[in-house]
Amino acid sequence: MGLARLSSNEGDQNEFSIEYTSWLVEHPCALDKFEEMKSIAKGKKIVIFLDYDGTLSEIVPNPEEAFMTDKMRMVLGEVADRFPTAIISGRKREKVQDFVQLKNVYYAGSHGLDIEAPLNSLKCKDSNEMDNKIVLYQPAKEFLPEKDKVLNLLSERTKDIKGVNIEDNKFCISIHFRHVHSKDLGTVENVISVILKEYPNFLVSTGKKVYEIRPNIAWDKGHALEYLLENLGFGNSDDVLPIYVGDDRTDEDAFKVLRKRRQGFPIIVSANPKDTNALYSLREPKQVMEFLLGLMVLEQ
Repeated sequence: MGLARLSSNEGDQNEFSIEYTSWLVEHPCALDKFEEMKSIAKGKKIVIFLDYDGTLSEIVPNPEEAFMTDKMRMVLGEVADRFPTAIISGRKREKVQDFVQLKNVYYAGSHGLDIEAPLNSLKCKDSNEMDNKIVLYQPAKEFLPEKDKVLNLLSERTKDIKGVNIEDNKFCISIHFRHVHSKDLGTVENVISVILKEYPNFLVSTGKKVYEIRPNIAWDKGHALEYLLENLGFGNSDDVLPIYVGDDRTDEDAFKVLRKRRQGFPIIVSANPKDTNALYSLREPKQVMEFLLGLMVLEQ
């Protein structure tokens, strides 16, 4: 028996495709498995990690309008009061903070390359106080001047391609192509390829209708998860239970970390079957909120 479901505009499970229903056998819905997960979590120290876009907010045509609902914000705030909670996003950290508007949450932007936590919440040798906050870790700081050059080149060389939306995410660059005509996609890819040949310290990956350019260093959302667990005092703990919920390809690095640690629940948010290292699934942000509501009844 799982958690009770809220009504959904997407319909019930009778409308799921045969392929998706088959996929759910390997990646069961976390709501349906909640009692089982609750039993595993008993007596554990729960730490929650979440992506933002597609997890706490819907994927929208304009990235600047990816607002979370007031109810989601309220639920997230109450969960963060109960358990250490972090948002690890590809977005610029400050942008995620503007969207979320909660002070009791840890924020990691630029796919974990820019980690910040509330004042006095963590103890770390490389932290420094900035405007009543603590910037914990920025492993790609030395790449900022080069990143700005890449950003300028991208802006200049794509300015005549209709529909391109370039987002400066501080240590990373997102090139949104959701509104680019299919005939122009090859041009966008070629521009990126040529620029990165000039700047080999950067690499590109693909997300949901977006190309992500970031420094070519051994750091990703999985490293950010481990870093936060370490600084929370759970680095080598046997009684910690990390929960990571995300919808994007970049979240797979965090899922892999949990699988390697043999701890916690890696949960993918997807309404379509896909290859993933997650053990559980949720269909949409509304189900993420239901899952978070369920966590609030757990005993630490």
